[in-house]
Amino acid sequence: MASFSFDIVSEIDKAEMNNVFMQAEKEIQGRYDFKGTSAGIDWLDDKKGLKLTGDNEWQVDAVLDIVRKKLAARGQSSKSLDLTKEKVTSNLKTTWEIPFKQGLDQAMAKRIAADIRTNAPKAKPQIQGDLVRVTSASKDELQKVISLVRENDYDTPLQFVNYR
Repeated sequence: MASFSFDIVSEIDKAEMNNVFMQAEKEIQGRYDFKGTSAGIDWLDDKKGLKLTGDNEWQVDAVLDIVRKKLAARGQSSKSLDLTKEKVTSNLKTTWEIPFKQGLDQAMAKRIAADIRTNAPKAKPQIQGDLVRVTSASKDELQKVISLVRENDYDTPLQFVNYR
């Protein structure tokens, strides 16, 4: 009997993130309410996240709103932004470093695997590093697992790859 599988991963599309960055940067430069201010967007080290700047907290939130709109327009999830870091205000300038969430941590992988075991007993999830591999004898069962995972609201963007 044939066995089918796919992997559940949490990755960002670097090309799409680059497009989001460039579009957001262009909109920030063109907005009238940002003229003559320090409002802007920049990359963190090695393109692992974004650094938002502004004259005050309101401007940084407005820049984040622009980034979220650009993410949505490009079909990317805003869940890929790790908003847990605090905004830093110094010298009349506010900055906010927002790293990207990438890879499944063990707690999230265990939660996903447990949900699959509970709701789809014919599918077998296995945690392999920062991904969860799901195998089953039935492609229909794998489709059921994909729809189940999409319905649950996990706090990280999930993709389904290597469907065989």
